[in-house]
Parts: sequence; C-alpha cells; structure tokens
Amino acid sequence: MNVFDFDNTIYDGESSLDLFFFYIVRKPWLIKHLPTVLKAFARYKKGDVPLSEVIERYVPMVEKDALRVFDFENDPKIFWDKHEKKIKPLYNKLRSDDDLIITASPDFNIEEICCRLGIRRHLCSRVDKATGKILFVNIRENKIKAFEEAYDDVTIENFYTDSPENDAPLIEKAVHAFVVKKSDVTQIK
Repeated sequence: MNVFDFDNTIYDGESSLDLFFFYIVRKPWLIKHLPTVLKAFARYKKGDVPLSEVIERYVPMVEKDALRVFDFENDPKIFWDKHEKKIKPLYNKLRSDDDLIITASPDFNIEEICCRLGIRRHLCSRVDKATGKILFVNIRENKIKAFEEAYDDVTIENFYTDSPENDAPLIEKAVHAFVVKKSDVTQIK
C-alpha cells in the first residue's frame, strides 16, 4: 500500500488554511481569527503544537461556529472546483489503486477530492456533520493510531510526507519512506 500525507505532499499548500481563506471570503467576520490561525499553523508546521493543545484550545474555537460556517454538502464541491489544480502532477506519477491518504484535514473536505482523484481510502480528522463537533483530530500520534485501527495487518510499502518530524511513526512503520518538497521526492528510508 502507498500512504500519502496530503498537505504539502500531494497538495501544493495547506488545504485547511486554504479552506479557512475560502470561508473568510464567504463569512468576513471570520477574519478576527486570522492571527490565531496563522500562528497555530506556523507552530504546527514546526512541531510545536501538542495534540492536547489542539484539542483543548483550537477544537472548541472551530466547533463554536461550525454550523453557522460550514455547508458540508456544497462547500467541498465549490472549494475543489477552484483548488483541484493544486494537486501536484507528481501524484499521477506515484499513484496506485491501493493508495491511502492520511491527513489532519477534515473528512468533509477531503472526501470530495479523493472521489475526484479516484482514491478510495482516506483517514482524516472527522467532523459530525449534524452537530459540527470534531470527533477525531488526525495529527501526529493520532495518525498512527488511526492507521493501526483501520489497517493494522497492511504493510505500508511506500510512505510520502512533507514533514518527517510530524509523521515519524508512519515513517517507522513503512518499508520505504519519502520526503516531498514541492516536486522533489527524496527517499529517506
């Protein structure tokens, strides 16, 4: 099985950050959260935000207004109509029928792009569409937990990531591991 991190790996950028800007255009009052969001993303990319802080500080911030902000059915289609072009061409060269996407991005948004790309399997942060509650945050140590719960008996033949620090447990589990920077792919294991 090939396993791909999504953001900055096969997607050129941070899809959740792009999604936040997508919503600012539709709900300008969200701009008040911009400094917090940008600071949190910068800290996350450096590996400075523990899972506990994400759950205690940022999850409630998203859940508070989720049902006022998200149109779970239509927004992903509109978002990906504009952002699908950010899927890196390298993905078509690496893809196989048994690919798995594993990402912190929310399921309601990732499901749409996976469908468009013909990817049948994904493990994402999960959001209850009826309540707006975040059920599972799929970052760092939670990624390996989610993988082992769903695919414990499956070998990760090739794992691709932009962040060896954040995805170390998946790199350890993989037979081969690769770091993706823009369009460059470097084998590290």
